[in-house]
Amino acid sequence: MNSLEGKIVAITGGFGSLGLATARALAERGARVALIGHGATSDALPAPLADACIVTGIDLTDAKSAQQAIDSIVQRMGGLHALVNVAGAFSWETIADGSVDTWQSMFDVNVKTALNASKAALAPLSANEGGRIVNIGALAAMRAGMGMGAYAASKAALLRLTEALAEELKDKGVTVNALLPSIIDTAPNRRDMPDADFSRWVKPEQLGAVIAFLLSPDAQCITGAAIPVNGRV
Repeated sequence: MNSLEGKIVAITGGFGSLGLATARALAERGARVALIGHGATSDALPAPLADACIVTGIDLTDAKSAQQAIDSIVQRMGGLHALVNVAGAFSWETIADGSVDTWQSMFDVNVKTALNASKAALAPLSANEGGRIVNIGALAAMRAGMGMGAYAASKAALLRLTEALAEELKDKGVTVNALLPSIIDTAPNRRDMPDADFSRWVKPEQLGAVIAFLLSPDAQCITGAAIPVNGRV
């Protein structure tokens, strides 16, 4: 198990299924976790996250709001070593029957959130050797299926952001990588696809383990990568 003892990690979309699973996986490896969310959370956090730094009411599509969130975490926790951009959304609609506005909204939630959070975190992440950014993309970024044009295009743009930022930061010791999961085994996905074989999907805790590796010292040689995490899909 990769140790992240003492590392301060901020997670956007921190209160969703994948955000919480990632936070738990990192906390169990010794990381100090900060959760960034849009709305307030009313649910009690699991035991490993009892001491997590909570930042709510943040609109990551707004650069100033993203900066306020990162600044608050740095001030309260004494720095920042890693950022995991989980925040995002999915929309299924065909081009013929859908809205052009969906393409903009997908870009906003899947690209702009990661861009604003990453930009806000550049200074603290570059302050010491070994800063990390991990973006959650999607396999659809490589090939769009029917009804997935807007979503796939936004996730493809996230890969270009990952690559560009990796080039900018590679001489500062900061790595930037993206994961490309297939279908993630979450309660909403099970409700939407009740007849699917859930055992073939990627479990959130499995993604959390891969993220933990990318945040670890062992992954210093990996940057600008798009890593498929398929399960058995």
